[in-house]
Amino acid sequence: MKKSILSILYFGFFPLILLAQTGKVYDNLALPSKILKMDRKYAVYLPPDYETSERSYPVLYLLHGGGDYQTGWVQFGEVLNITDQAIKEGKATPMVIIMPDANTGPQRGFGNDATGTWRYENFFFEELMPFVEKKYRIKAEKRYRAVSGLSMGGYGTFFYALHHPELFSSACTLSPGTGPMTIEDARTQLIRNNPGIQESLIEKYYKRQSVMYMINNMPDSLKRSVRWYIDCGDDDNLSEGSSLVHIAMRKREIPHEFRIRDGAHNWTFWRGSLPEVLWFISQGFHQY
Repeated sequence: MKKSILSILYFGFFPLILLAQTGKVYDNLALPSKILKMDRKYAVYLPPDYETSERSYPVLYLLHGGGDYQTGWVQFGEVLNITDQAIKEGKATPMVIIMPDANTGPQRGFGNDATGTWRYENFFFEELMPFVEKKYRIKAEKRYRAVSGLSMGGYGTFFYALHHPELFSSACTLSPGTGPMTIEDARTQLIRNNPGIQESLIEKYYKRQSVMYMINNMPDSLKRSVRWYIDCGDDDNLSEGSSLVHIAMRKREIPHEFRIRDGAHNWTFWRGSLPEVLWFISQGFHQY
């Protein structure tokens, strides 16, 4: 009888133990980069059952905004609590979240500069991604890989997914920059920071970094292979660029979700965005 009671108690409390599990965040990790010639930091979120299972997980690359570091989504975005809650409620599948630092160094941003002296994008795809997808139990396939980010990271999300649509199932841009709208904008920007820069480099930079140029000139089949989500606040100065990209996508019949919600360019807005991002990318991770 005692054994039966103990069994009932154990198995009765076991689901509660599972519900009480929480994910873990490590926000001061690093890997060496030969491309950038320095160590680069990153943070990682591991789902609640990561340490008790042997399964592999889908991955979200979550990019910070200008002025933040790999700790931005941890400290201000509450990625641990929000993701744990979304998984507990069944609104998100358990996943690994990688948050790299693109702020430390002689330049900041998730892209390569126009002169080729700072190649963060090369680092991301050639060093960071292979490193973390080997270190953690991550499903290294397009259908199980997503990218999202806010502001500067929203811009990075756009051009990462446009440059490599074969790698990402979903791309979620939050309050994103959209890069130079015209080649004249690119020229003004680059000459200010690089006097005497060659015209050929300006043109090359514009074609690789203007979201509007890529939307209008890339093969539509490549753009349609990514599930797009665009979210911006109605009081955000960047809402114009998001709206113009939305219109361009509509004209080219590129399926996407577009939101202009009440809010500004701040963490209150982005914390509200994250649960929707987790739900959206989880739909892509699942079997239709």
